[in-house]
Amino acid sequence: MSETTRAVAMRAIERVVRYGIVTVFGAGFRRRNPGAVVNAVFAFAATYVPDVLERRYGVEFRPWQRLYASVAMLAHAVGMLGPYDDTWWWDHVTHLLSSTLLAGLVHAAADRRDKNPRPRVLGAIAVAGVVWELLEYVIHAVSERLGIDPLLVSYSRRDTLLDLVFNLLGALVVLAFGDRLLRNFACDGE
Repeated sequence: MSETTRAVAMRAIERVVRYGIVTVFGAGFRRRNPGAVVNAVFAFAATYVPDVLERRYGVEFRPWQRLYASVAMLAHAVGMLGPYDDTWWWDHVTHLLSSTLLAGLVHAAADRRDKNPRPRVLGAIAVAGVVWELLEYVIHAVSERLGIDPLLVSYSRRDTLLDLVFNLLGALVVLAFGDRLLRNFACDGE
């Protein structure tokens, strides 16, 4: 299979993933699940981030990188329809996926500026993880006080700790493989 054919196939799959996110939006709307609806809207918009970054920074995503980001967004959106509550490992996988996306962005940005990505990736993931967990807690607490369905759910201290652990695991994955898998974003990218 030629590189062009592979890229076209990946773009087609990326569109299918977006249709999946739209389906989650419809299911969330039908179920009157505001968390699923809002999450699907953000996930759908996030699938276009690679396009924005390509135009803004003159980088080019590999087809698998675009697909990886889109699948991560789909996993988050689908989670709001039940897997976060019903499948014990779903939240771990989505935190791992999210953290690899953010860590990848930080890694690429550091590389483009000839900076050491290691402390930046670990710092960004640690700070973003804590901010996200605080946001989850505040949104959940305010929603409960107002008597409305929360858009984000904070389950327990144990869950928060596991979320942070899986975020750091995602950062470590990027630090282990980022030099090889993200070299297309370097200034002298191949």
